[in-house]
Amino acid sequence: MYEIEYIPEAFEDLRSFRKFEQEHILDEVDAQLQHEPNVETRICKQLRPNTVAEWELRIGKFRVLYDVLQTAQVVRVEAIGYKRGSQLFIHGREYDL
Repeated sequence: MYEIEYIPEAFEDLRSFRKFEQEHILDEVDAQLQHEPNVETRICKQLRPNTVAEWELRIGKFRVLYDVLQTAQVVRVEAIGYKRGSQLFIHGREYDL
């Protein structure tokens, strides 16, 4: 079982969403990433090399970007954003992944 850690910027990202959306995102992160977070599934995928994170979890229009620290069995959530069309917004800015 993996421990889930959030960096401070990820909590800032989370605060920009409505309360019920925050709860939904946190519940899904706990459900999906505690066991085998580094296995590609329908909603988890490994990203091409980028400056944010190595993995992405899709939760509807939301995207949770995270890294997996295998040796410590830790999932570190780096950013939480949302998609509008084909655009991804993280920290209030558009990102290309």
